[in-house]
Amino acid sequence: MTQAARGERPDQSDAAGRWHDNAQAASPRVLCDDAHKTYTTGGRNVQALRGASLRIDGAGFFAVMGRSGSGKSTLLHLLAGLDRPDSGRVELDGVDVGGLSDRAATEFRRTRLGIVFQSFNLVPTLTAEENVELPGMLAGADAKWLRGRSRELLDELGIGERHTHRPEALSGGEQQRVAIARSLLYSPPVLLADEPTGALDSASAETLWSLLGRLASERSITVVMVTHEPAAAAHCERVFVISDGRVTDDFGTEGLDAAGVAARYEQSGRS
Repeated sequence: MTQAARGERPDQSDAAGRWHDNAQAASPRVLCDDAHKTYTTGGRNVQALRGASLRIDGAGFFAVMGRSGSGKSTLLHLLAGLDRPDSGRVELDGVDVGGLSDRAATEFRRTRLGIVFQSFNLVPTLTAEENVELPGMLAGADAKWLRGRSRELLDELGIGERHTHRPEALSGGEQQRVAIARSLLYSPPVLLADEPTGALDSASAETLWSLLGRLASERSITVVMVTHEPAAAAHCERVFVISDGRVTDDFGTEGLDAAGVAARYEQSGRS
């Protein structure tokens, strides 16, 4: 029986190029070093990233902020191993995700990385707890462990009493909490969130931003949220500004509300 089938995270690699978990303690949680990425669309080349670099050394709640077309979602896709840089290096928790095979990248995302998108990506025919368990089901994890783990996570996120409800019976905010619970199934050290509240009303969005910050603090994980909203970034401890495919600035948010973040962000664009 594999480690994943026992409800555990695999922690070694084999000769086929699957990921290692032998990173040094001093390795940054998130590292992007001079990443370039060009796409060909409609017969023309589009440079999405032009030497983007950022480094996050420990746990916390961080934002990557930029306008539409700035390259922020491309950066997140590279960090998640959903795409590979044309050049440069991308690491998460000491693992060179850009160098993983497709199979190894899938395994890495399942067990060592949480990803939350704007769309909830829940299976409509499954209950909340079954949606949380889905990555483990696909890996052949122990059913008893999965059921206990899903209940534990849903309780922690404040929707334990909704565990038998299907997505159609849940509010948008509740559905996103289910998606977050699913992303935490194997206790990953890094969670990536791509505009996670874009489909939510303002009150639900505020609740989710606070929740992500609490998870980063209480679980000592690194949460990186891509956003264009100053109100979202104000919940983070540091903001990385991306423009024209490069990280052009970063600043702390201590003492800043949404208006203060917006002003500081605009200042970055003028410098």
